[in-house]
Amino acid sequence: MLVKQLRFRALVFGVFSFCAVTYLLLPSSPYQLQEEIYYYIPGLRAHDAPRHPRYKSAQRIPPPIVDNFPLAAAAKTPSDLPPVPSYNRPPAQHAPEKTPLFIGFTRNWPLLQQAVVSYITAGWPPSDIYVVENTGTMNANARGQLTLQNPFYLDHRRLTDIFGINVISTPTYLSFSQLQNFYIHESIQRNWTHYYWSHMDAAAVSKEDWSDPHTKTYRPLYARVVEDLRDTLTWPASHRWAVKLYAYDRLALVNRAAYEAVGGWDTQIPYYGTDCDMHERLLMAGYTLDNAQVGLVYDVGAALDDLLVLYRRKPVGNEAPIKAVAKPTGEARGSGNGTLHVQPAPAKKTVQTWGEEDALASQAFHLLAKRLDVLQREKNSNARGRNTWQAQQFGGKGEPYYRDPEGFETALQMTIKFGREVMAEKWGRKGCSLRSGGLQIEDQWRVRHDSDWN
Repeated sequence: MLVKQLRFRALVFGVFSFCAVTYLLLPSSPYQLQEEIYYYIPGLRAHDAPRHPRYKSAQRIPPPIVDNFPLAAAAKTPSDLPPVPSYNRPPAQHAPEKTPLFIGFTRNWPLLQQAVVSYITAGWPPSDIYVVENTGTMNANARGQLTLQNPFYLDHRRLTDIFGINVISTPTYLSFSQLQNFYIHESIQRNWTHYYWSHMDAAAVSKEDWSDPHTKTYRPLYARVVEDLRDTLTWPASHRWAVKLYAYDRLALVNRAAYEAVGGWDTQIPYYGTDCDMHERLLMAGYTLDNAQVGLVYDVGAALDDLLVLYRRKPVGNEAPIKAVAKPTGEARGSGNGTLHVQPAPAKKTVQTWGEEDALASQAFHLLAKRLDVLQREKNSNARGRNTWQAQQFGGKGEPYYRDPEGFETALQMTIKFGREVMAEKWGRKGCSLRSGGLQIEDQWRVRHDSDWN
């Protein structure tokens, strides 16, 4: 009797074990089982098996963005915009010095437009501003083939015909370090010994409550830039300057010869870390990185609701106070089937008039400066990262050179991670403190990992 019970238990255990192992080893779906049958049956080729991709969760499509300068959107000529404030206006006759300013653009039109308008209203001559379109969409924007919801959308006509600035297009999409070398290339072609560059997520404002400590007079941002340039160009040859930083590199003046002397930017470090590599090599080579103040240059991740406020005009009627669009307007609603549909934002009524010029350093100026400062702090304290503004548009499907926005951002983050690894391997240590570790410029790719590598 005992033997029979033991045999029965052994049989039950064996059946249970067989079922468990079979469950674990069998494919998770009939499709996978069918594919494995194709794989194991002799004479059938692997590519004959049917393929059934397993898709990721549905993308969350953010609400549509709106144009943050409706007056410019409706403008037919430059005169349809208010003039630059009289106290910020550039001189009628251009300064003898050249002051070309590069602003690179890849994604997020509202932020780029804000950067451009902020520099114009701070007194920078529009003819000296060069937006570098780095979208990789060839001439699609110039032909007007992309729409506002496309992350790579840029309004060529408005930039050139209404704002009066220049647009240069890169031959294909470039990384940050490649774009910096493109600036060097353009300055060589145009015979510029120096140039300025700024980020597209910067907002420049003249510090209206500032006055020169010697003359007690106010000067706008651009006038102070020119004065600082004149001072810099008169430094003795022994002062081997490479770059002048205004609020770090939100606005920077570059000595082209210095950048060429160290071989330009290392394009194998495409994004984060490449500025550290460049600056450390310049310092190792005996050049200086100098700092100066010329005004207020903010690092923001959102655009003001209406850029008319940058022209410093008094409100007309019941205009809304200064505010910002930290996120695109509109409402996203779930459909219950895993997809999201967007309820478009209501159309904004365009006002074709503007008030009289506001006084210098008025309350409105302080409100504007405070609002931009809030946007800067919100960007730097964002738990999801400082540059979430780069992934706010998900439209453009079916348009020329379309790229999946989520895929583009994913690939970018992967490239950033790889670039940091290249930077660390190049110098044998992680982080930006290269000279403090005794490294010299000839040590590139020649040193082993330091003791803090792990």
